[in-house]
Amino acid sequence: MTQQVPSVSVNYAANGSSTKSNELGMREMQEGAYEKRGEQYLLIKSPPASGKSRALMFIALDKLHNQGLRQAIVVVPEKSIGSSFNDEPLSKYGFWADWTVQPRWNLCNAPGGDDGKVGAVGKFLASDDKVLVCTHATFRFAVDKFGIGSFDDRLIAVDEFHHVSANPDNKLGTHLGALVARDKVHLVAMTGSYFRGDAEAVLSPEDEAKFDTFTYTYYQQLNGYKYLKTLDIGYFFYSGSYADDILKVLDPTEKTILHIPNVNSRESTKDKHREVEHIIDALGDWQGADPITGFQLVKTPDGRVLRIADLVDDEPSKRDKVSAALKNSTQKNNRDHVDIIIALGMAKEGFDWIWCEHALTVGYRASLTEIVQIIGRATRDAEGKTRARFTNLIAEPDAAAEAVTEAVNDTLKAIAASLLMEQVLAPRFNFTPKTVKSGPVEGFDYGEGGYDPNKENVGFSEASGQFQIEIKGLVEPKSKEAKRICQEDLNEVITAFVQDKTTIERGLFDEELVPEELTQVRMGKIVGARFPELDAEDQEAVRQHAVAALNLTQKAKEIALSNRDDTETTGNTALIDGVRKFAMDVRELDIDLIDRINPFGEAYSILAKTMSEESLRQVQAVISAKKVQLSPDEARDLAKRAVKFKQERGRLPSITSPDPWEKKMAEGVAYLARMKQEAANG
Repeated sequence: MTQQVPSVSVNYAANGSSTKSNELGMREMQEGAYEKRGEQYLLIKSPPASGKSRALMFIALDKLHNQGLRQAIVVVPEKSIGSSFNDEPLSKYGFWADWTVQPRWNLCNAPGGDDGKVGAVGKFLASDDKVLVCTHATFRFAVDKFGIGSFDDRLIAVDEFHHVSANPDNKLGTHLGALVARDKVHLVAMTGSYFRGDAEAVLSPEDEAKFDTFTYTYYQQLNGYKYLKTLDIGYFFYSGSYADDILKVLDPTEKTILHIPNVNSRESTKDKHREVEHIIDALGDWQGADPITGFQLVKTPDGRVLRIADLVDDEPSKRDKVSAALKNSTQKNNRDHVDIIIALGMAKEGFDWIWCEHALTVGYRASLTEIVQIIGRATRDAEGKTRARFTNLIAEPDAAAEAVTEAVNDTLKAIAASLLMEQVLAPRFNFTPKTVKSGPVEGFDYGEGGYDPNKENVGFSEASGQFQIEIKGLVEPKSKEAKRICQEDLNEVITAFVQDKTTIERGLFDEELVPEELTQVRMGKIVGARFPELDAEDQEAVRQHAVAALNLTQKAKEIALSNRDDTETTGNTALIDGVRKFAMDVRELDIDLIDRINPFGEAYSILAKTMSEESLRQVQAVISAKKVQLSPDEARDLAKRAVKFKQERGRLPSITSPDPWEKKMAEGVAYLARMKQEAANG
């Protein structure tokens, strides 16, 4: 019997809209992206399996035929993803042209000729052919060799754009920055996760401002599926060897992709082959390997024979046979083709197995984008598949181990990933200030009793998967860039916040924490560092919108989990009902109230249910040992908040106030005063 992991469970309507095609053969996401085909710089943010590759084909064909561009170059991170851009007979489904790539110009498959792949790019640029597909690495070397100007009047389409970084050490990012500066190419950037595990910015703010963004959310995609209705995300802690505990979370009746830990990680036994053998042994009796597919055949205690694909085996002949069997297009719709896939570095980005019901990952993955990609393996729609889940299996911190601090860090990162994924999977938030002029927005359902002009309202649009939420005292963004950030990039701001180590440590384990220290000071600092070009008022607007999105999702999750046994709220509206119920239960939904919520409160309560009491105490002890002292920067931030407090109340905050946030601001003012006094005294 597998263990039920406390997790967020997001439910969807499964109304079929995201899988239906229009008269040009475009699905909902592709139609939306195609409407922006005239943009010179276009950023497409859309989940795995939503159809980005085909969307690019439509856009590229229009740019080549109708916008005067000479050629299109499609750039992918690895060779295996190049197959996503193979020939496609689009006219068969209603479009006015077909997508064709001459075999010699798909450099993910072709050898490249005498001059290698970089030389082949040069030959392509000099030819009259229209489309080339190559890897990020080939493109980087080609730019080095032929220069930026050689790519003028062409479309450069970059798939999995989160591999790019604004960091000067990122070569691809540097080249793209130079292409934008020269302004002679069209760029289409595509990604399922527009954030990086290292929290680096993908594009510089000035470059990003030139891009028009098309966003298709996870909520829109999953809500528009035909079959998949529920996605669960959770983490589970184990002690000892993970292979001994694996069957507590691995259900052999579910189609599962199991990613074992990296051999350099704490969770690894350092013998990946023995780990796979141990897992197979735990599942049943080995019956040998299928001679055609190479799959391991394992008989379970109930008499079923599992077909297990081992992608960990390094022996090329074995792994190539298994890999080829998994890619066999004639078996794509055969649910019985394979039952479990065990992988280490493979079966992530671009891997398509529609039947996967459970993505089980052992050990924390260093990159949030990698986790998004792994979850994307389970979020394919398939007949009869109504529920999917992602579980992160993490080693409990061991008091006796030297690596206890590392274990605590992994725990915190797993929680950060979970918080972020909850945000990514939720409907989109549109926040507006509550004023006397406020009124209902067309197309939004305001619940029982409809729109109430005398209070803050929460509306929801099933069609667009968006909330419309009124908040008293909310600062509205003024500049075009600040409005874009509030509409398009709140998840990127939240990513930086939940990845901030001090923030998450204090939010989970500092019993003396005043929530505003995180929601106002820490989030304010992150927004200021990320968007220095915005003025103070716009930075505050972005901060408030990000905190509201994070905290309303957390309060909704708390209500949804507490109502888990209540059948009335387990339909596709659990999260929506949670947001609405929270708004109704408070006297006024204002920004001060939202700032007073600890964003990590619900994560801690789940942690307490998931981790043993001894391990939880161990984690608290490690974090409490490094008590955070007020820094000069934080004191200045608190002093700025104190000035605002004085403007609103006519007095400075009092250090003896019973209100902990007022007291904290006063401490910041006192700290700065002491610094000035000490400086004056030499």
